[in-house]
Amino acid sequence: MLRISRLTDYGTMMLAYLAQQSDQRCSASEVASATRVALPTVQKLLKVMARGGLVTSARGAEGGYQLARPAAEISAAEIVSVLEGPVAITECSAESSECELEPLCLVGGAWQKINDAILGALESVSLAELEAPAKDTRLTGLQTPASAPSSPPRSASSQT
Repeated sequence: MLRISRLTDYGTMMLAYLAQQSDQRCSASEVASATRVALPTVQKLLKVMARGGLVTSARGAEGGYQLARPAAEISAAEIVSVLEGPVAITECSAESSECELEPLCLVGGAWQKINDAILGALESVSLAELEAPAKDTRLTGLQTPASAPSSPPRSASSQT
């Protein structure tokens, strides 16, 4: 199953919170309180995101964390890469592939094409777009109750 980890989900929530705070720095405890993510987890993720260049940190009374760049300049691909590692759905999709079957594989090219499409989709969405209220796209194409066909009339034998 292709799925981001819970930590990546939490990290993205934290980045969205920091994006809303504009130019002010936020303490780890403030981020934890606002996102309802446990403080040790917030501290761990903020360190990882600072090392990955997503946030900056400063110590002291005026210290805390803030985004390293505007939210519109941080892509979902960058967030996933920092928190999960490079996007590679198969071994041969990775930059440093070490699959001994690659020369004989008949499907590797297709997986690489799929990986490129996923990476392209992640690169096309910014943190600013992620933090915006989203429409529920899972229901796209499904009939709404108003447009759904009415249920067939019950047969005479099923009516009482």
